[in-house]
Amino acid sequence: MDDHSDRVIADAAEEWEVRESRTPFQGRVTGVRSEEVRMPDGSWARRDYQTHPGSVSVLALDDKQRVLILRQYRHPVRQRLWELPAGLLDVPGENPWHAAQRELYEEAYVRADSWRVLADYYTSPGGTDEALRMFVATDLSDAEGERHAAEGEEQEIEVARVPVPELIRLIQAGQLHNPTLITGTLAVHAALTSPGGLDALRPADAPWPARPFEA
Repeated sequence: MDDHSDRVIADAAEEWEVRESRTPFQGRVTGVRSEEVRMPDGSWARRDYQTHPGSVSVLALDDKQRVLILRQYRHPVRQRLWELPAGLLDVPGENPWHAAQRELYEEAYVRADSWRVLADYYTSPGGTDEALRMFVATDLSDAEGERHAAEGEEQEIEVARVPVPELIRLIQAGQLHNPTLITGTLAVHAALTSPGGLDALRPADAPWPARPFEA
């Protein structure tokens, strides 16, 4: 049995031939793209997917190793979900670290003095091109200045701080369903229990090929 010991395990850029590409719908932020893609056997198959500018999220960890989480209503799933602070990269070329700092301030009125990249991933690569960069933020304190004026679902946001082991228990019990919260919780647990801890993570301004940005 092949144990892949001599294989480099890393995702690689690749693009199959496209003979038709159109955008039948474009909303304010996201759209739908429909393309005909050449398959390995020479046939053509249609692939429809959501286009997305990209996102950032923040796992804010306090000095008691509690994670700051928010609960808000999500209409597509008809649930009020516990999540991490997050937001869109809807300004072309925006530095994701700056966007993450803004989201932590606007959604939780919190600032952080230490930042690292926790994980980069595609949220649902079979159905959307959304790329998300998740940061871990530590050395937390209350923000200063005027609070952000909430709109839409954000008007009823609830805030809590929950220890990492308790979040893991709730995930395993099927009580939490937001994919970014689940990914972040498991990733930060892995980082905290690995040699080097959070200091071994990439710096906050590490390159991000999926969504190149200005320094």
